[in-house]
Amino acid sequence: MFTILKKEIVLYLSSMVAYITIGVFLIVLGLFLWVFPDTSILDYGYASLESLFNTVPYLFMFLIPAITMRSLAEERREGTFELLATRPVTFGQIIMGKYFACVLLVLFALLPTYVYYYSVTVLGNPQNNIDSGAVIGSYIGLFLLGASFVAIGMFASAITKNQIIAFTIAVFLSFFVYSGFDSMSQLLSLQNVGIEQLGISSHYSSVSRGVLDTRDLFYFIALTALFILLALGALKLQMQRKLWQTDIYVYAGVFVVAIVIAQFGFTRIDFTKEKRFTLSPVSQNMMDSLTTPVKVTVYLQGDNLPGGFKRLQRATRDMLSDMQAYSHRKLQFEFVDPLKGQSQSEQDSTIKNMMGGGIEPTNLSVKTDDGLIQKLIVPAAVITAGDKQVPVNLLQRRIGLGEDEVLNNSIQNLEYAFASGIKKAITGGNQQVGIIEGHHELDDVQLHDAINTLSSSFMVGRVDLKKISLADLLKVKLVVIAKPETPFTEIEKFKVDQYLMHGGRVLWTIDQVSAELDSLRGHGGEELAFNKQLNLDDQLFTYGVRINYDLIADLNSSQIPVATGSVGGQPQIQMVPWLFNPILVPVSRNPIVKNVDGITTQFISTIDTLGVKGVKKTILLTTSPYNNKITAPHMLSLAAIEQQPDPKAFQSAPKTVGVLLEGNFKSDFMNRPLPEGFTEQVNVLQKSEPAKMIVISDGDVFRNQLAADGSPYPLGYDHYTQQTSGNKTLLLNIVDYLTGDTRLIALRAKEIQIRLLNKARVRNEKLYWQLVNNIIPPALVLIFAIFQHYVRKRKYAH
Repeated sequence: MFTILKKEIVLYLSSMVAYITIGVFLIVLGLFLWVFPDTSILDYGYASLESLFNTVPYLFMFLIPAITMRSLAEERREGTFELLATRPVTFGQIIMGKYFACVLLVLFALLPTYVYYYSVTVLGNPQNNIDSGAVIGSYIGLFLLGASFVAIGMFASAITKNQIIAFTIAVFLSFFVYSGFDSMSQLLSLQNVGIEQLGISSHYSSVSRGVLDTRDLFYFIALTALFILLALGALKLQMQRKLWQTDIYVYAGVFVVAIVIAQFGFTRIDFTKEKRFTLSPVSQNMMDSLTTPVKVTVYLQGDNLPGGFKRLQRATRDMLSDMQAYSHRKLQFEFVDPLKGQSQSEQDSTIKNMMGGGIEPTNLSVKTDDGLIQKLIVPAAVITAGDKQVPVNLLQRRIGLGEDEVLNNSIQNLEYAFASGIKKAITGGNQQVGIIEGHHELDDVQLHDAINTLSSSFMVGRVDLKKISLADLLKVKLVVIAKPETPFTEIEKFKVDQYLMHGGRVLWTIDQVSAELDSLRGHGGEELAFNKQLNLDDQLFTYGVRINYDLIADLNSSQIPVATGSVGGQPQIQMVPWLFNPILVPVSRNPIVKNVDGITTQFISTIDTLGVKGVKKTILLTTSPYNNKITAPHMLSLAAIEQQPDPKAFQSAPKTVGVLLEGNFKSDFMNRPLPEGFTEQVNVLQKSEPAKMIVISDGDVFRNQLAADGSPYPLGYDHYTQQTSGNKTLLLNIVDYLTGDTRLIALRAKEIQIRLLNKARVRNEKLYWQLVNNIIPPALVLIFAIFQHYVRKRKYAH
């Protein structure tokens, strides 16, 4: 076999046809990767060779048949195969020798593409920021693909003596095996059969990312072996040799059994540097234990997507493929363009319905040959399990971050977004969230979007501490205390205390100072901000936190509308910063606030944390360093808007306004008698089981704005500035953390390094690198051809 392999290699490299074929392959590949804008690495903007591994399979469909078409067909046409068959070699050795020779020639064709890797390495920002592990893993996938296509080409060359016919058959079979099964799977009668798993595309797309799955490896080995066995059988039949069908059945059966076994026990090797395609154990277990079929419909689809959104689209597909790999086919997904083929009125209706369901479309400026155009896309998905639907927004916006950083944060958040959404879809509505009432808290209209958002995953209802028994309160998974205005009685405090002692979860959003912008406007622009008397200070102090009686003015604040005069009898409205509406930009790495956009607040106070044994405290929210603390009571005046704030008065360390407390709390009623009037027979605990609470010094943080007719706006949406803040995301993260598996929320801590090209260098040196990558690879092949010809001529001249 080695002699045949050596002969084939020498024969190939002695022919100019091989060099021309490889040269054309490299020229076309270079044009696709460095010139054509839709697939250009330079236009893509990321230090990645994804375009290479996405493009090469289609060029392989022509390159490899051109290499293999003469391997058997020409020998049989010229009659040299019969002479070869008389040698002491078997048909199997002949085929394997020629097969490995063709594989080595394919690898030879890929060697010059190292120039692409070098170019991306040099152009990285910073240099050498390309993920070399992912590239190595992707080249392994390309090798497996090439080896399979060579086997298909060998079969085509074995069934005919005509090279052109062999080339045509090999191209057709390669294309059909690569993507034909994917097309067949779209047929209505085959959609749930999983026929796409018979094709190369689904397996190659996994390996080409840099992830080697043993199931994909066995697939390529089995596919290669199948076509080599078919080629062997075809040769034996045409040479009138006895075909040992039993052997073929045994070999085929072994590979089929191996593939079946691989489906039940498999291993994955993630070559990427950050192991970004390795699911966490909690996600793996969730997918492995799925009992209900789950369908994910992704709306991030369409033409002319910018490079960053193509990357987000690819990352979304990869994440769902990884989850599907562990789901035993229980998870299915598809990408659709919800706005394709619709008129403007139909698109408006679709968008309105989407926004009502919690999905946020995005307007993009897309560069085309005719300049910049506005394009509406929907970076979102819907998870369906039975009759339950959960929306998932894939784009994680954040104030102050560039587009690349926003998209990278979105990619980092994908595992959490889908794992959390799937969990809600399959378990939704079982856990109870109780919102305390009876102290003039925010009403259902003011909390409309918060309640509506949580209702998709929880049973949300009002809880009156005067009426509910402690036994029933203990059945509630999370208690929310949202902006009370009147004092709590001792019995009510005792119920909350014992709820916490029994391992409860509490979310406090408290205003310690009474101040309202609407009241300020209605009292001639002036109002006294005074201390509230909620009777909660001692209880919170015992748990390890104190909300102070003060207000924070912050230069990083949102704007409010103010009448600045009138023209023609019409009031002139101007948007001006209001220092008592700070915007909180989270800096904590805690998963509750990581990558959350700026949070709008109103009249917030400072929070002090106290040393309490057994209680861990995590600062979640702080002001900016440009703040000023004002002690209440204090006279507020809208006239202050007209005054330019003194920057020196706003130089202060960031103030804590939101804190997470976890651990074993001491009861506020330790060594105290039961409150008078409390008659329930309960197990009173002096120290809590493991419990959690979050305290935020703003009662309005989860309050939605209202339109003029009283209808609610989405939480976090400011109808004056038409901007959306991260309040809703914060609420969902807090509730997920307090009610769910903390391992799931920890997925938000996953980090993926952003790998960009140096845009300035790409812009200034674009032509240079296009020439380098389109000239050097073919030139290397030409130099090798000349050298080989010189060596051969010198050898035979003597």
